[in-house]
Amino acid sequence: MTERSPEREAAIRALLPLAARQGWNWGSLRAALAAIGEAPAVAESLFPRGPVGAVEAWIDLINRDMTEAAAEEGVPGLRVPDRIRRVVELRLLAVAPHKAALRRALSLLSLPWNLPAALRTSASTANAMWYAAGDTSADFSWYTRRATLAGIYGATLAFWMRNDDPEIGEAMAFLDRRLAELARIGKRRRPGVQAG
Repeated sequence: MTERSPEREAAIRALLPLAARQGWNWGSLRAALAAIGEAPAVAESLFPRGPVGAVEAWIDLINRDMTEAAAEEGVPGLRVPDRIRRVVELRLLAVAPHKAALRRALSLLSLPWNLPAALRTSASTANAMWYAAGDTSADFSWYTRRATLAGIYGATLAFWMRNDDPEIGEAMAFLDRRLAELARIGKRRRPGVQAG
């Protein structure tokens, strides 16, 4: 689990506009700390894994914000496809104002030596989405649901990131097509349902 503290969260929120322009690096981390009145020298103690750790902390913060928003809206009471659609939408809405910072974060995570962090963030995001959607499974479906959602969300995110437009309408239409395809596949796999 990512370490959490009010200081880290304040630093992350101050870092986002800087990361959008300068990237996720020690310089922007120290500048963010200075912006909230903290000594820049505490960057190493607050973020011992450096800029990659700051990206992970931001993703953890987004996941928690998304979970809170889903609970406030009563998302777990919706039908499963509607739940998933809404939590993906909530997550995209949360990062939309920071699309440039997200692009820089994804670039950092795509470096080969950051693969473990990229896998951790992908897994934690899929898990947070299912948790926000009210999933209580404890069997093998726990894994398959998360793997499937990670793939769908990853594809939707890649589609959304192809330009600088923060609007999510086209990405949600893309998601709707993926969810419809998934539903068709699920029907074909059910016993007694013939592929048409």
